Amino acid sequence: MGGSDRSLVIVTLASVLALSSADTSTVGAAASELRASLHIDNTDIGLLVSVSAAVGAVASVPFGMLVDRVKRTTLLSTTIWTWGLAMIASALVSSFGDLLLVRVFLGFVTAVAGPAVASLVGDYFPGQERGTIYGYILTGELVGGGVGFFISGDIAAISWRAAFLLLALPAFLVAWQLRKLTEPARAARSPRVGAESEDVEAPGSNDISDVQKLARDQGVVADSAMILRVDPRRLGIVAAARYVLRVRTNVVLIVSSACAYFFLTGVQTFGLEFVGQQYGVGTVVATLMMLAIGTGAVLGVLAGGRAGDAMVKRGRIDGRMFVAGVAAIATVVLFIPPLLTRSAVTALPYIGAAGFFLTAQNPTLDAARLDIMPPLLWGRAEGIRTLLRSAAQAIAPLAFGGLADLLASTHQGFRYTFLVMLLPLTASGIVLLRGLRFYPSDVATAAASATHEH
Repeated sequence: MGGSDRSLVIVTLASVLALSSADTSTVGAAASELRASLHIDNTDIGLLVSVSAAVGAVASVPFGMLVDRVKRTTLLSTTIWTWGLAMIASALVSSFGDLLLVRVFLGFVTAVAGPAVASLVGDYFPGQERGTIYGYILTGELVGGGVGFFISGDIAAISWRAAFLLLALPAFLVAWQLRKLTEPARAARSPRVGAESEDVEAPGSNDISDVQKLARDQGVVADSAMILRVDPRRLGIVAAARYVLRVRTNVVLIVSSACAYFFLTGVQTFGLEFVGQQYGVGTVVATLMMLAIGTGAVLGVLAGGRAGDAMVKRGRIDGRMFVAGVAAIATVVLFIPPLLTRSAVTALPYIGAAGFFLTAQNPTLDAARLDIMPPLLWGRAEGIRTLLRSAAQAIAPLAFGGLADLLASTHQGFRYTFLVMLLPLTASGIVLLRGLRFYPSDVATAAASATHEH
């Protein structure tokens, strides 16, 4: 990771995403126990995840504004401390209604994670390695999901309340560590974390991104109508949202991200039950098959970021977008055989490979988003993206759970549900590949806008 200072930052930011992912996965892994204890069905399980995501979607926009204007490490620390207290409250509820109310509060306090992490990554690390760095950080998100499935899930088999209590403990540790991190200066005005003196970018140099350097060197023309000629900090939320949603590549990335996370959230929530129903295996074997997806996902998220960075280093401006688009299409192709076969042995290699490509697109897209936005808009841009992405995540558990309940009479409800839900994942890949033509111009425009920031 490049030394102890950098590793500490990476692991801390990864842990922030891990907490939220573990929470979502624990709800899915504890579904059977929650249904029996609270007398609810699959749709209600989906609602527990959806309501948290929906509230987080709305709250991400005002939190994005705060991220661009206040000390980000303190903001993250405070909200994660509150998140830990809310997890304790989750373990103490006596009814489904009470648990639903706690989930509403959880969605609110975790909304800061996306905008804050994106902004901090941009200011902590140089542009030429952001895909790789995001790969490390997003691994934390996947590890958190694994904790939810395999550790909290096993504990939930004994007591779902104990599973929620378990998640509260690392939250307080992460909040404490965030307090100790040094807040980076904004917009490349200071040394990056762990950087040597010769790597420091001078104030006003604006050499924020390797992709933006390529655009300049290759003579890519910026869109003059989109160059931001005012200090982004003066923009209100409406003006900022209007600008962010006029960046064509950003719209492509938002749509693609929403589709991909829609499917991923469904897998996190109902994947374990699907594997058991589809292949007729017990909990232990189903858990091992989900581990295959998780292993492939971890390898994919690490490889995807590196692959995008490598293509950019070879001179391809749209390399990060291209890697993500190919990965999205490959995911759809590889998920089809496991949905058609009833053999766990036959499905296993396809499941592992599909998990690899499903996550390979995420770090390279996260890095690409920083390349097309002026630095002082990173928080609000990510907040707006999170709003729209989280809306898809909020719908996903309800859509998966509701459709599975509707098709329950076929005894293959989850099989047909996952087949139908491949459609938005297909749309994600198509949209990404079509957006390749916008990306170079938007990169050049962001670089020109950054000049005016200084």
